[in-house]
Amino acid sequence: MSGWDEGAVFYSDQAQFPMGAGDLQRGSGTFHSALRKFKEFIRSFTSEKGDFPYRDRLIDQPNELSVAIEDLSAFDPELSDKIRRSPADYLPLFETAAAEVLASLRSKVPGESGEMEEPVTGEVQILLSSKENSVSIRSLGAEYMSKLVKIAGIVIAASRTKAKATYVTLLCKNCKNVKTVPCRPGLGGAIVPRSCDHVPQPGEEPCPLDPWVVVPDKSKYVDLQTLKLQENPEDVPTGELPRNMMLSVDRHLVQTITPGTRMSVMGIYSVFQASSASQKSAVGVKQPYIRVVGLEQSRGANSGGPSEFTSEEVEEFKNFARRPEAYRELCSMIAPSIYGHGDVKKALACLLFGGSRKTLPDGVRLRGDIHVLLLGDPSTAKSQFLKFVEKTAPVAVYTSGKGSSAAGLTASVIRDNSSREFYLEGGAMVLADGGVVCIDEFDKMRVEDRVAIHEAMEQQTISIAKAGITTVLNSRTSVLAAANPPSGRYDDLKTAQDNIDLQTTILSRFDLIFIVKDIRMYEQDKLIASHIIKVHASGAAATSKETGSLEGENWLKRYIGYCRQECKPRLTERAADTLKSKYVEIRQKMKQQANESGKSAAIPITVRQLEAIVRLSEALAKMRLSESATEEQVEEAYRLFNVSTMDAARSGINEHMNLTGEMANEIKQAEAQIKRRVGIGSHISERRLIDELTRMGLNESIVRRALLIMHQREEVEYKRERRVILRKA
Repeated sequence: MSGWDEGAVFYSDQAQFPMGAGDLQRGSGTFHSALRKFKEFIRSFTSEKGDFPYRDRLIDQPNELSVAIEDLSAFDPELSDKIRRSPADYLPLFETAAAEVLASLRSKVPGESGEMEEPVTGEVQILLSSKENSVSIRSLGAEYMSKLVKIAGIVIAASRTKAKATYVTLLCKNCKNVKTVPCRPGLGGAIVPRSCDHVPQPGEEPCPLDPWVVVPDKSKYVDLQTLKLQENPEDVPTGELPRNMMLSVDRHLVQTITPGTRMSVMGIYSVFQASSASQKSAVGVKQPYIRVVGLEQSRGANSGGPSEFTSEEVEEFKNFARRPEAYRELCSMIAPSIYGHGDVKKALACLLFGGSRKTLPDGVRLRGDIHVLLLGDPSTAKSQFLKFVEKTAPVAVYTSGKGSSAAGLTASVIRDNSSREFYLEGGAMVLADGGVVCIDEFDKMRVEDRVAIHEAMEQQTISIAKAGITTVLNSRTSVLAAANPPSGRYDDLKTAQDNIDLQTTILSRFDLIFIVKDIRMYEQDKLIASHIIKVHASGAAATSKETGSLEGENWLKRYIGYCRQECKPRLTERAADTLKSKYVEIRQKMKQQANESGKSAAIPITVRQLEAIVRLSEALAKMRLSESATEEQVEEAYRLFNVSTMDAARSGINEHMNLTGEMANEIKQAEAQIKRRVGIGSHISERRLIDELTRMGLNESIVRRALLIMHQREEVEYKRERRVILRKA
């Protein structure tokens, strides 16, 4: 009941006033007691450690003070309830209280006359934070109007900083009378009076209606910026488009947020009159926006950051990491509904955990993210892997090759309808900062669109210079891409170069390249068929029994988040020596192969590949929550690299390899026969041609090889999916 007779206003808590009139009746008293309580809170709130957090913070940072609503509730529940219900009234009081407390905490300073004077303190901005769960953007409706709400999402656009007047100075045209009018906060304007309150003297002309003109130079301003917040992709219901909400931030919050940041926002749900021509008539229809009074950036891995992991969870994670079988168990949790593909699963586990990002003393940043390319036949579960990673990675964006342009992947410049100024909107690579971008149908992308992601993959930034905007955006993402060979299926009779129809520049950026073939083997086909039928018949049952009580997908997601946040492994001395010798050995082998075949490999082996093995070793160490990557992890990383990228570099036939003189003669004979059979410009079925030549006593593989060599010399051309041969001139 403190302050009950403040300002000589007596009141009781009984409902003797109609609802809503109470605050006005006891107006100044309530505000005065609230102001006193706020001051008391800042001065005397003690934390569990026994110190005074808000008082100390105010002295360290005199311009802003961030307050947890939970602390306010613990101190005075009624006060926090008022702030929640009518934040627009009580927040200015809180800021005044903070400024007054700051003035009293400061020691007096000698003035010009030598006397001690009170120091001049500026305004203090109060930032609110809360641990409560955020509301969905979709559910914000009229009942939240002018109340405090908390929403979460991704910032997709930020405007330039504007100056917003807090007090407008008006000048009367007639009598030069000056008047100062306060402006409504947020996107509201000032209410200009219609008439001048100057009393005319006898013989003086009275002031006309609307005599006021604004004097911009004498008005007071603060910085204001508008942001566009889009709901998190995981919160969007199926088949709906993501909604977005306008935010307005002012003073110290301006320019702190870049597009692509995930964050949760505390703000006041308000409305403003949209200035578009179409809505001129409907005065009652207003555009909603949120006036931000507190921001919290979601930490890289998981929205909510370190506080999210309870001590029991951390204990469980550490126990799991100590198990000798931890690596195998993690790999078995990856896409359990897909049979086989053990090495691909191990590679995806490495991609999800990622290596360590490093910043060198001279400012160069080395990426820690691992990029993987899956290349191969249709129906080898490539897209399923991508979908699984999208669900499991802490932050992920899924996109398809044909449906994404360069601007959609990197960033686009858009013109704002109302202010006609350009602003940036981040694309997939920016929105997935700190996570994974899954690109399906990678080979179907236009070449100029694929070039756009070169920089994002190696330098981890996206540079934009368009429409007067020159900027660099962060895109620290891993790329997981799936592609088909140009002819649809992987063709063993072609060279690796023809099968992997991507440029060397993009291939060298992938750490692991897997060639996934659909091999027809009786035993394996039986196992795959029974696995698929089991999954279809019993749904999730087939997988859940095997993983045991542990967790499932959500547990894996949290474990990955924890490892990425806590663990930054480095190579040990001995592991580094092992790696050095392995790399030199690989380079020698590739040189030898190039000398024998007279052609360079389809997939280049460069220093990037050495860095790839380093990153893989770090990722393997991260799975065990270990701070150093040992030789054993380097061996496993090298093995993974060998079965993927090295295997792909060696794949396909090479017509120069192991040709004896005898074979060369036979191939020449076969070529002569083919030329006799097929006239220039005529078609023949490949099957028929091979049958005819084998009847003449030629070996089938020799005929095929001769056709291949003629195809490479462009003497023949394949039509209708390689079934028909056309002889060219």
